[in-house]
Amino acid sequence: MFEIRVICEPDDADRIGHTLAESFDIGLARQYPTRDGKRTRLYFTADHRTITPESE
Repeated sequence: MFEIRVICEPDDADRIGHTLAESFDIGLARQYPTRDGKRTRLYFTADHRTITPESE
């Protein structure tokens, strides 16, 4: 398990969360403003997805 931190524009937060969820198993994002208050800091607890073999 690991943590992913992203600093982004507030309008991009949902899109980034959805994109990360496509590649990793993630928990809910913890969201805080940056120090300057202009952007958003997102913290995700993540894990690598379990890969299952395809049925033949």
